[in-house]
Amino acid sequence: MTANPRAKLTHSAIFCQDVPNMLDFYTKVLGLIITDEGVHPANKIYYTFLSSDPTEHHEIVLVPGRPEEVDFMVTQQISFYVDNLEDVQAIYARAEAAGATEIRPRTHGNAWSVYFLDPEGNKIEVYTHTPWYVPQPYSKPLDLEKSADQIRQETEAMCREETGFMTADDRSAELAKRMA
Repeated sequence: MTANPRAKLTHSAIFCQDVPNMLDFYTKVLGLIITDEGVHPANKIYYTFLSSDPTEHHEIVLVPGRPEEVDFMVTQQISFYVDNLEDVQAIYARAEAAGATEIRPRTHGNAWSVYFLDPEGNKIEVYTHTPWYVPQPYSKPLDLEKSADQIRQETEAMCREETGFMTADDRSAELAKRMA
């Protein structure tokens, strides 16, 4: 664990009125590519993941559901990256100690995350990468009270059971070819 973990902002999820139009904009204007897309297993909403970096699964997530009458930016969550699983565990403990609400630790196969609400109800995600990849969206409960070694072993076992499993390095190489 880092002595004093500091989170780094890395991606945002945007509620959209017209996902195809937004997708066209982000791919044509900013040069991002679709890295994954599909229906989330819990909320049944279709997510589209975009990136310009083969080592970052996503930098933007497009999420339908922005009401037409809303004429200002609406984010679905604010996500911060930390260096390792132990740092996710440390921030999880800090969020609990601070009285954060709706704390939800999850594994996405390609990442370990903890979600919680800030004091004004904004959804925060703190995450780190795993060495594996499974097609997204993928979300399973995560017990951050377990040892980091146990979490790594359990996550790898879950990932290996999924169709489309590969190492994160293999997935990055595949994306680098598509981005070239």
